[in-house]
Amino acid sequence: MAAKRVLLKLSGESLSDGSSSISANSLLRTVNEIKSAVTCSRVQLAVVIGAGNIWRGACKFIERVTADKMGMLVTVMNSLALSDALAKAGMKSNLFSANGVSGFAENFNREKVIRCIEQGNTTVIFAGGTGNPFFTTDTTAALRAAEIKADMLLKATQVDGVYSADPKKNKDAVKFNSLTFKEALDKHLKIMDYEAFSLCMQTNISITVFDFYKDGNLKKVLNGEKVGTIVEA
Repeated sequence: MAAKRVLLKLSGESLSDGSSSISANSLLRTVNEIKSAVTCSRVQLAVVIGAGNIWRGACKFIERVTADKMGMLVTVMNSLALSDALAKAGMKSNLFSANGVSGFAENFNREKVIRCIEQGNTTVIFAGGTGNPFFTTDTTAALRAAEIKADMLLKATQVDGVYSADPKKNKDAVKFNSLTFKEALDKHLKIMDYEAFSLCMQTNISITVFDFYKDGNLKKVLNGEKVGTIVEA
């Protein structure tokens, strides 16, 4: 069954081509995937995007708290790029940030966010992480998904699902089409960071891990087709 309200977790690399932090071609492809999927499925969509294309927060000469704050700012930059590209593609979006960045994004307000989502014709983008250091954008995605009462969290990756081992390093790795939260924990599978995974488990939000870089996969997932790996209660 197709989900009605979904949170899509994108990596910062979805905007990059490897040679430039934000590539016009990569940004356009990401927008086209979102537009095609939303137009066909009529799903209520929210997006969280990471900062890995510009900043990963790991720096020996900058303190962790400061480094994480820099990463939060990068998510604002990436979200602005995505919002602008969506507008150019004829799509409406609303950008909310966990931290006050007046003139760039609205402060996160759960009630206003839900009103925007329920309009059904806008993509909501969450920037600024959780607003606190020491939390990843995976955790941001899980937190926002819980706050907006999403049916599903989609983790967009470069692999076609969850495997028993790294398929790039182990040719005997086995792909799982579906898992329960307990099975994933028992098998020690790295799906999201622990805080994010735990929050999804507590709030009963299913997680679908899929290959975002295969054209049309996002549309298939939103239409309820079996793509990637689904983790649920």
